Amino acid sequence: MTQDLKKTQFERRIIFLTLFIVVTLPLIFPLGLKTEITPLVQNAYDMIETAPDSSRIIISFDYDPSTITELQPMAQAIIEHCWRRGHKVIATALWPQGASMADAAFSFVIENGYKDKQYGVDYVNLGYKPGGTVTLQALGRDFQTIFPSDMKGTPISEIPAMQGIAKLGDIDAVMSLSAGDPGLMAWIMVASDKYKVKVSGGTTAISAPGFLTYVNKNQQLIGLLGGLKAASEYEKLIGVKGKATVNMDAQSVAHVLILVFITIGNIKAFRIRRKTRNAQMN
Repeated sequence: MTQDLKKTQFERRIIFLTLFIVVTLPLIFPLGLKTEITPLVQNAYDMIETAPDSSRIIISFDYDPSTITELQPMAQAIIEHCWRRGHKVIATALWPQGASMADAAFSFVIENGYKDKQYGVDYVNLGYKPGGTVTLQALGRDFQTIFPSDMKGTPISEIPAMQGIAKLGDIDAVMSLSAGDPGLMAWIMVASDKYKVKVSGGTTAISAPGFLTYVNKNQQLIGLLGGLKAASEYEKLIGVKGKATVNMDAQSVAHVLILVFITIGNIKAFRIRRKTRNAQMN
């Protein structure tokens, strides 16, 4: 019995070591596995791509570090896409740590090829506001009442990117990156349904199915990014091999390896059962 236990522990170590190596290698040497673009991601991309030049796009950072693996690559890809199209990005947050997620995303994109972008002109971070749906409804009446200044304390009236925005209806489109409530649902209910602002967004993979009903002929939600796979699709659309693409390589290889281990385990179990049955018959 002790010998069997030692053998099992050894096999487990081999499995864990193999999985570690197989997952690590694609992170160091990206494989560039082919990614098919789904209609949901294409529609979200098209909303930004077809927006008029110099549009004002809200990206609402409605998440915290616990979901950064799935949602932060979306934020980085969307910001880069907006800047390529010459749009102005207005960051807001319905979650307390969302504002810091926005700062990190802006810094990443700037350091990776967009150092010419100027704060206040090309982008602005208005920070976190509590209240969820109630806050968004107030934005629909008067933007400056809710956001009198940005995170740095600069009055909205002195920020070039905010000129001409008196209420939520003056925004051209909204992208809510949401890990829960408040988040994308609030933007659908207020910005899309009430003020007819175009709304799209991204969620964790486990939350995405709950929003599919809003991607309808009335366009309550224009496309949807669901999880890391969708983030990698968006990166492909803008021609970037970012973190989502690299992480998807590792995840895909890990899934294949797990299937291989399951197959080997089933074959081994079958042989043991057959051996035991033959021994009993003899």
